[in-house]
Amino acid sequence: MTDKFDVLVIGAGAAGLYTALCLPEHLQVGSINKNTLPVSASDWAQGGIAAAIAPEDSAALHVQDTVAAGAGLCDLEAVKFLVEEAPDCIDSLVKMGVAFDRAGSDLALTLEAAHSRRRVLHSADTTGKAVIGTLTAKVLSRQNIQVVSPAFALSLWLDESGRCQGISAICGNRVKWLRASAVVLATGGGGQVFAQTTNPSVSTGDGVAIAWRAGALLRDLEFVQFHPTALSKAGAPRFLISEAVRGEGAHLVDSKGYRFAFDSHPSGELAPRDVVSRAIFRHLQKTGEPHVWLDLRPIAVDRLRYRFPNIIQVCADWGIDIFSEPVPVTPAAHYWMGGIVADKFNQTSIPGLYAVGETASTGVHGANRLASNSLLECLVFGAQMGLLQVEGEKSKPFTDEVDVGQIWEKSISPQEIETIEKLRVELPSLLWQSAGICRGMRDLESAIVQVEIWRQEFASLPLSQTLDNLPPGQTIDFSPDNAENSSVLRNWGELGNLLDIGYLILKSAAFRTESRGGHYRVDYPLTDRDWCRHTLINQSNWYKSDLIED
Repeated sequence: MTDKFDVLVIGAGAAGLYTALCLPEHLQVGSINKNTLPVSASDWAQGGIAAAIAPEDSAALHVQDTVAAGAGLCDLEAVKFLVEEAPDCIDSLVKMGVAFDRAGSDLALTLEAAHSRRRVLHSADTTGKAVIGTLTAKVLSRQNIQVVSPAFALSLWLDESGRCQGISAICGNRVKWLRASAVVLATGGGGQVFAQTTNPSVSTGDGVAIAWRAGALLRDLEFVQFHPTALSKAGAPRFLISEAVRGEGAHLVDSKGYRFAFDSHPSGELAPRDVVSRAIFRHLQKTGEPHVWLDLRPIAVDRLRYRFPNIIQVCADWGIDIFSEPVPVTPAAHYWMGGIVADKFNQTSIPGLYAVGETASTGVHGANRLASNSLLECLVFGAQMGLLQVEGEKSKPFTDEVDVGQIWEKSISPQEIETIEKLRVELPSLLWQSAGICRGMRDLESAIVQVEIWRQEFASLPLSQTLDNLPPGQTIDFSPDNAENSSVLRNWGELGNLLDIGYLILKSAAFRTESRGGHYRVDYPLTDRDWCRHTLINQSNWYKSDLIED
């Protein structure tokens, strides 16, 4: 494997794969993937991709719905760009071979919460899998793209001027440096920092944590979307029951069959996600019940079978017959609106570093993402990387660095493994309790103190001391050379990132003394007009942006 590329793309979900495909074909691209097979939130996406392509719809209406969901913090120009580019991106996917559902010869469109028109394209209820499968096949067929997997990005490599020139990465049992003229972070979200999440195991906030440690500007990390309806069954993963189910007519009810969501919002179960999630949370607090119920029986049987075969199958696998009984559901962390500040061309505050998809904060989601805009964002902004120019930025030789031929050998102690495993279990429980759906200053402050203690404990591990101070160009081999050591190294890296993003979320949630979008404070339950601002984070500094005018 080469250690030098023109561009490194970190992540292999929709954002990473589409970015790699859109980069100019004369560039040598390294696609860094934590797993050997695609495992990403994109791959799990059920609902679909939003695009205003119906005759009765318009870009203006899609913009209006997106801005309304974003609760005052959307960047209007970014939203317009997202929406106006949507039809071309859909056309691109169709030409690539993504098999969207059709109504006759037209693309079929469904309604989702907070959309004013049917504008969500889907492939049954496994849209993400259809898109990822197609993009993966295209990436594997491209001569200029080298897939590097399993590989885990540890840190950014900046030159003396502060420009990004590569990364350090775990490749098997070896930690090494990979050089590139540009690095694109497309690592998805950080749902694994919460005990209850619909996100896959790879969603550990890697890109945001890596960028923060390197000094990149971050924004709005307190805004986390909690999906209202994740399967709640003992032993089962928090499988997401798509928003589209409610769009097709499913009812959200309690144990007595009462549609309680209408007590919180006139749109009931079709209100924005944060409203529905809080309605469920409050109802469970009031009743003491472990979950509520999603009743799909109002949907015609043929329609159910056609639209939601995967949901039917997964529920059946866990002993639930959706044709004769409702599905037990609770909210779970689903999408992170905040991220690394990036412009329309995905450029971050660090030269040579780009961010695409959920990792980025482009301004399109504001304080709360509109359903099915996330896959769209991956595609629209990923396509902009086709404009990237890296000619003339020839890789400089290693200078003032250790001999690149020298390899250190290290081992990992059982005590370190035990600490890593302990913290990996305790952190998500703390974040769920203190920074979940409803937050308060007392819980946030005590959680910040605890996470700071854990971060210090983590930093003092011999493994952390070695890898956090690895000189550029130095390679380390961990012995013995086995799968267990490789897994421990990845667990170490993911835990470090989770501790960092947990700290960032807690501090940001404490900083914003109001409720807005995906951030709800029980001690500040109202939206404050003077807080119509972004939360900005640079290293250890938190500050407010200028007021955003209507």
